[in-house]
Amino acid sequence: MSDLFWLTDEQMARLQPFFPKSHGRPRVDDSRVLSGIIFINRNGLRWRDAPREYGPAKTLYNRWKRWSDKGVFTRMMDGLASKGADRKTIMIDATYLKAHRTASSLRGKKGGSGRLIGRTKGGMNTKLHAVTDARGRPISFFMTAGQVSDYTGAAALLDGLPKAQWLLGDRGYDADWFRDALAEKGISHCIPGRKSRTKPVKYDKRRYKSRNRIEIMFGRLKDWRRVATRYDRCPTVFLSAVALAATVLFWL
Repeated sequence: MSDLFWLTDEQMARLQPFFPKSHGRPRVDDSRVLSGIIFINRNGLRWRDAPREYGPAKTLYNRWKRWSDKGVFTRMMDGLASKGADRKTIMIDATYLKAHRTASSLRGKKGGSGRLIGRTKGGMNTKLHAVTDARGRPISFFMTAGQVSDYTGAAALLDGLPKAQWLLGDRGYDADWFRDALAEKGISHCIPGRKSRTKPVKYDKRRYKSRNRIEIMFGRLKDWRRVATRYDRCPTVFLSAVALAATVLFWL
């Protein structure tokens, strides 16, 4: 039995609406190329090491880069999540993703926002901020340099939060401004207070226990080697790898 990954006809039918239209000559077999892209990202291979069953490595890479630049893989996740997410309760958290030396050049393109890689105690890292639904399935992502606080990620994700009854977060999100912002949106919060607070914060400990689902989600994402270790210099391309992994693992 082959160890190669192949998308099923049913999975391809769900992804098809998000593919860009083909202009001029028809594209090479979408199923074969997309399956090859998934195989490379899941196993952390170089593009030149792609199994021959998926066709020329250059075809795989060109499709990956072109669709990443267009935001196709991010739209896949957003589109599927918008239809199937359980938004009654949402969760927010962040995790570190190790940057490989091939990606850790801090200088970006002139006028750009940089590589979104920063130095932390653990070395060069990118921080991935995520919002998930009640079952721990990712709804949205935001990426910053590794040394950036959880507050920054929370502020960036705040406007895009879906309508929900509850938001669960750890102590890293214990800030009065964040609690007030959630209240304005009509979202109740379940966030324990920092130990440095003079007045303890009450929270629903039983409800808080389900927050481990977002931790499990990060663990599953990191099973994909090109997510756990960042090889891509371009932040857009790396975010596409995260979105593609999330799509295959949670939404297909």
